[in-house]
Amino acid sequence: MTKPSSDQPLRLAVLGMIPGNGHPYSWSAIINGYNREAMASCPYPAIPGYLGAQPSANVRIPGVNVTHVWTDNPTEAPAVAAASLIPHVVARPEDVIGEVDAVLVSTDDGADHVRRARPFVEAGLPVFIDKPMATTMDELKTFIAWERGGAPLLSSSGMRYAPELGKLAADLPSMGELRWLSLTTAKTWERYGIHVLEPAFVLLGPGFVSVRLESQPGLEVAHLLHRSGVQVSLPIIYDGGGSFGAVQLCGTKGLAQIRFTDTFNAFRNQLLAFINYVRTRRHPYPFAHTVEMMAVIIAGIRSRESGCQRVDLSEILSELSYETTS
Repeated sequence: MTKPSSDQPLRLAVLGMIPGNGHPYSWSAIINGYNREAMASCPYPAIPGYLGAQPSANVRIPGVNVTHVWTDNPTEAPAVAAASLIPHVVARPEDVIGEVDAVLVSTDDGADHVRRARPFVEAGLPVFIDKPMATTMDELKTFIAWERGGAPLLSSSGMRYAPELGKLAADLPSMGELRWLSLTTAKTWERYGIHVLEPAFVLLGPGFVSVRLESQPGLEVAHLLHRSGVQVSLPIIYDGGGSFGAVQLCGTKGLAQIRFTDTFNAFRNQLLAFINYVRTRRHPYPFAHTVEMMAVIIAGIRSRESGCQRVDLSEILSELSYETTS
């Protein structure tokens, strides 16, 4: 499929909504703007909260429209469409083929993304896959094969684009040699681990060596070793929404403590990266980096299943027959 012309409005479809994930509301509103009265009924109150904190002129991305929406529960789609100004609700995800320039798979179930993405990959459409892209070996192998075959794919956590992360990266030299960092998230390793892994990856770069996931009901802590020698702790507190995004870095000359709070601009920057990718086909970061992060997630699952044993990333990458970039 040819790249859309830069002077034509880009048409996007947002497809899929499962419990605990309100991206069809938020992503679509950030792109289209929104109806305040309808958005007030959004079942995820944080979304109208951070939308309402923005000047109304900021809640819109010019030259792009979410034109179609589909939700797993068909009764939910009309409310999303009304709140986020989406003109078309479709009966089946595949109905958007031929009507849009790209699709966003807006569910965070990394064990079910291949099924959701397949019709659009086969149709040649650019596809954004919500984080994490894949949490099983079979899913990851399929995405690798598709990307090697030229499929235009992109996946990320919005926390890759958190404004606070850029400032933190700029401050790294003042900390001397980095020794340890910690980032805290909520929910589960499978669904939200990527929200803390990806910022760590941005700060350290590729080269994770091993993963050990200490697990108990409601609380898991992933212990990661990076080839630089930096150790990383990622607490995942199931009911820890109040501490989501807490970050601490410790170096030989100083430390930094911040918290990711600017959700609106993190998501907006994430969407802008995909929009630019659709227009230019230039990856904002190597696909190999996404593969390495998914391998870390899978290694964590394998660690849990083996009684919290250390799992070397080389084991996962060897099974994938994949070499990540340096």
